[in-house]
Amino acid sequence: MTPRTTRKITIGPLEMGGNAPIVVQSMAAVKTTLVPDVVATVNRLSEAGAALVRLAVDTHQDVLALAEIRAKTAVPLSVDLQENFRLAEEVAPYVDKIRYNPGHLYHNEPNLPWQKKVAWLVQVAVDFNCALRIGVNCGSLDPEHAGDDDPMLQSALEHADFLESLGFTRFCVSLKSSDPAKVLDLNRTFARQRPAIPLHLGVTEAGAPPWGIIKSRMALEPLLAEGIGDTLRVSLTVENDRKAEEVLAGLQLIQRVEQGDVLDPASVRLPKLNIVSCPSCARVENSRFVQLAEQVRAATEFASDYPLKIAVMGCRVNGPGETDDADFGLWCGPNAVHLKEGSQSRGTWPYDEVIAQLLELLRVRGIKQS
Repeated sequence: MTPRTTRKITIGPLEMGGNAPIVVQSMAAVKTTLVPDVVATVNRLSEAGAALVRLAVDTHQDVLALAEIRAKTAVPLSVDLQENFRLAEEVAPYVDKIRYNPGHLYHNEPNLPWQKKVAWLVQVAVDFNCALRIGVNCGSLDPEHAGDDDPMLQSALEHADFLESLGFTRFCVSLKSSDPAKVLDLNRTFARQRPAIPLHLGVTEAGAPPWGIIKSRMALEPLLAEGIGDTLRVSLTVENDRKAEEVLAGLQLIQRVEQGDVLDPASVRLPKLNIVSCPSCARVENSRFVQLAEQVRAATEFASDYPLKIAVMGCRVNGPGETDDADFGLWCGPNAVHLKEGSQSRGTWPYDEVIAQLLELLRVRGIKQS
């Protein structure tokens, strides 16, 4: 690998960046309030080789559970806040890193400028000895950058510059897209413009194995070979008890790069039909989401040569944005699935009926099984 140029930061006892080993991480995919299940998942991921495990916290009940989880686990923990940034002060005593998404800062206290929100997050991080991650995601973009040529890059640069203007440098940045080529381009550009800032790599909504692993390899292996990337997650649509597969895939990916076996993205022929599905997390509103994603893949295999994008999303966080960007989207709720064609709703259907409706939409477009 080309030597990295980023500064080293600490995440609890863990070092990231500079000449520190590349950190492989994963995320629990079970409700945070189910403490025994989460503890078992965290320990299983740590035993597989995860140096950092991320949890989702949305409510005060999640915070109470997090305190129990912290007391029963040893691996460094990161937390996703998403819309509820004010929970940072409650979760900070129990975690080593807090991830915030610039695109979600507008959901709470919309009249308060994002700069004041982020300055408050930085103070919380300082007070409780936490690192931060600026997590920019293609499915939930900052509305202030909606008209930019590259809204993800501009948002990441803006927030990184703002944190540094506050004198806070204990942070990393992620720029995640479901398109491997976009991940390559964004991270190369950011690394060139801000070479000191550690980068968290990943292809979001990569989908189920084997294509989810292949998409991740297409983006992450060339970046690592170029000295870009300090931590990574291979995001796979699998059940919670299979989340260790993300860790093993990440470790194998790093090992291949270290051995000079770097996948050339140009050598991969992905199916023209691009099925993206999120990796599941504590926010997934129905455990049938993972099975549905696999059923969609199997049911649409006949259309693999059609240049379409189908997005299967497990919750509200990136569901609206990612499905709006797809030709067809399935946004999963607690009891039913919202079916979309582009940004237009095509109705809400039970889990066991929605695939038939999706196939009907394909048929209307002239795409049907022979």
